[in-house]
Amino acid sequence: MAYTRQTYIYKTVQDCQIQADVYRLPGGQQRPAILWIHGGGLIFGNRQYLNPEQAELYLKAGYAIVSIDHRLAPEAKLPAILEDLQDAYTWMRGPGPELFQIDPGRIAVIGHSAGGYLTLMSGFYLHPRPKALVSFYGYGDIAGEWYSLPSPHYSQEPAVSREVAYRGVGARVIAGSSFSGAADPRRLFYLFCRQQGVWPKQVAGHDPHTEPRAFDPYCPIRQVTQDYPPTLLLHGDQDTDVPYEQSQQMAAALERNGVTHRLITMEGFGHGFDTAPDPSLPGKPSGLKHPKVAEAFAVVLAFLKEHLSG
Repeated sequence: MAYTRQTYIYKTVQDCQIQADVYRLPGGQQRPAILWIHGGGLIFGNRQYLNPEQAELYLKAGYAIVSIDHRLAPEAKLPAILEDLQDAYTWMRGPGPELFQIDPGRIAVIGHSAGGYLTLMSGFYLHPRPKALVSFYGYGDIAGEWYSLPSPHYSQEPAVSREVAYRGVGARVIAGSSFSGAADPRRLFYLFCRQQGVWPKQVAGHDPHTEPRAFDPYCPIRQVTQDYPPTLLLHGDQDTDVPYEQSQQMAAALERNGVTHRLITMEGFGHGFDTAPDPSLPGKPSGLKHPKVAEAFAVVLAFLKEHLSG
């Protein structure tokens, strides 16, 4: 499939250049756009996490994709990360129409895991509000016990010492880690945070046990109103990283406030279900080749078409 990918610097903070990759099909027509946000616990990951198979699906459906980096914790705290999200959105709506021919009035936000969390933050943090949100195994509560106490799942892995954890991070603020997946040394810091139950403190800079109200601005589930954008939630019910209940609780909050939404439960699937094979079906294809995943993405495309078609 022929498409272009252009890298831009959408902002600079001191010596940190923060980049975005813009994917689009050839031609000069104005297209609706997807602001895409990678996962990695806000600690690791980068804009190149965008799965090529999924990117082609969005491009074929007529969307331009803007995949962004943002500053990473613990060197940058959550307010700075959210500032990057707002600035990326402002950049898309400002220079974006001229630079890469997008319609500034038709933008959806899509994110996976921590990117799903930032997607849900977009529902009240970005102005004007995006037209639609799609959260893959995201979360609306960052102060709950699942994040503020040691994770039973990650505690089964070899313990990461504080010394080893801090080798992977440094004093200099960065945007987007240069490694991918398990090879990323920053993942050890994330693993340390989950094993110790200190992720909220390391990322947000507050302790949920002593400062619970400090998390109000950073928990989408506490900020849902009737003005929240239409939202699609997708989550595996066997997720051992982000509990499935996080999407259930977010769906309940949307329901209480009369917000258009839908929760797609991927039965038998865990975290990252869209790229990993179904563990209950050994040898079966993964990604969009898996019929259940393909069906879920058909719903995603229908949802985007419904809310970005204007």
